[in-house]
Amino acid sequence: MRRNTSEVLSRRISAAMGRIECDLLLKNVTYLDVFTCTWKTGELAIADGALVALESGLRARREMDLSGKFVVPGFIDAHVHIESSLMVPREFQRAVLPRGTTAAICDPHELANVQGVAGIEFFLKAAETLQLDLRVMLSSCVPATHMETNGGGTISNAELAPLARHPRALGLAEMMNFPGVLAGDPSILEKLTSFAGRSIDGHAPLLSGRELSAYVSAGISSCHECSEKTEALEKISKGMSVWMREGSVAKDLAELVPLLTLQTSTSMGFCTDDRNPLDIATEGHIDFLIREAIRLGVPSEVAYRTASWSPARHYGLTSGLLRQGAIAPGFLADLVILDDRESCAIQAVLKSGEWVSEMGLERSVPPSTSTWNSIRAVTPAEEELRGPSGRVHVIGVQHGRILTDHLIMNHDDPGVARISVLERYGGGRKPANGYTFGFGRLQGAIASSVGHDSHNLAVVGTNTAAMRCALAALIEVGGGFCVVQGNRVAARLPLPLGGLMSDRAAEEIQAEMIRLKEAAREIGCVLPEPFLQLAFLSLPVIPKLKLTDHGLVDVDAFRLIDVRV
Repeated sequence: MRRNTSEVLSRRISAAMGRIECDLLLKNVTYLDVFTCTWKTGELAIADGALVALESGLRARREMDLSGKFVVPGFIDAHVHIESSLMVPREFQRAVLPRGTTAAICDPHELANVQGVAGIEFFLKAAETLQLDLRVMLSSCVPATHMETNGGGTISNAELAPLARHPRALGLAEMMNFPGVLAGDPSILEKLTSFAGRSIDGHAPLLSGRELSAYVSAGISSCHECSEKTEALEKISKGMSVWMREGSVAKDLAELVPLLTLQTSTSMGFCTDDRNPLDIATEGHIDFLIREAIRLGVPSEVAYRTASWSPARHYGLTSGLLRQGAIAPGFLADLVILDDRESCAIQAVLKSGEWVSEMGLERSVPPSTSTWNSIRAVTPAEEELRGPSGRVHVIGVQHGRILTDHLIMNHDDPGVARISVLERYGGGRKPANGYTFGFGRLQGAIASSVGHDSHNLAVVGTNTAAMRCALAALIEVGGGFCVVQGNRVAARLPLPLGGLMSDRAAEEIQAEMIRLKEAAREIGCVLPEPFLQLAFLSLPVIPKLKLTDHGLVDVDAFRLIDVRV
């Protein structure tokens, strides 16, 4: 499509004035006016990928009567790690565009922790080839802390600044190192200063009071880590945008959605953060969050406004010739046509005036997996996976949350499982061993090479032989998810692209995820999403207790502690 030229402007004006035919005319439409947050009726005239008029009487090469249908702006995922979908960007597009997600704000810090700057560049290049409007926030905290080992090294501001000139680069991604912000760490301040004037995303779970004020005063303007109403309300009151998250593990929507009103909708949005392909296929993407919000009592017009105009406005996507987030003249024709607005029943989707169903979205051929394999670990001996005995600090899993409890238990109490994290980048570090509670009484082991944010190998189980078998199975295929029952691999999904993504079709990944979950249940796991739940047990910026390849981290104290009490 021709963009950013006087010819485009001339055609749009001529189409709006009726001097030439529009490309598409949607007639008898009930559409959402996000500015007044009301439903209106009219005709939507589209030319050169944009809406040019809302008045009747224009001509078009193609017309469609939408009597009885509802039209809303395309949905925007305000914060997502595409790597957590396990799909490469083009497969992610195939999965979410038909569900109404026409734009996504992504942070590639998962792949950046594995590959360094090259991981960010991969997503910037991919964004240029997609119909989905993918905007890239440049990863601010690689690695997340000094208490873990990653493969990408430390990404400095000197490396980020040149990337900011890329047309798909939007701003600075989630500033997870809030202790560094509050302490005035020079390297953190350098990044914040460099990106002043651009969007800077936050990551500050449970931060409040004077500390939150200091954090916000640094220019950080959003947070997707709110898990409590009082926390979210304080952040909104201090000028932050709060993205309500409903991922595959972290599920905060039900807690936060009572705050969503007409008054707060300009400061709230929806995000998926980390959502696996099976949940996208069976429940949905942003459409699922909209559906749930309406079911929980949010007026439909407020829910759809929150899914479109609010994040577009926050990220500065509402100016220029490529405006997004509204149904109005000059905005891109990113439209979702609904059979029913209350249930978000999608009939069709338009992206930049093109029917998604007619785009012929094709799979891309990813890079050779041999160049992506970052697993350099050696399978440890069984005795190297044994933790201390007696009274120990235990990571308490909270179902549906990535926050954890700090428990004190005996290592052999019922339900206590072993957990080990193995550095995978060839540094030769011995496994770090600890204990966790909440997976159930496992008769086997579950392992993952997805381990936020440094993505070392993590395994949980009660039997060290099964744990060793699971680690060996992942090392063999370059990473992925694995379930071991007894001494055999019951299910495995290879993720050879950085140990994070598959080069297979979304449908194939979904089928493997079903088998993995069945196998996890068969060995006694009680968690609905054990793999991403395990992946977050090594993230040392989410309270309260986590295990990295360096050892057990007391996140509140921000230091390593002994597993023994």
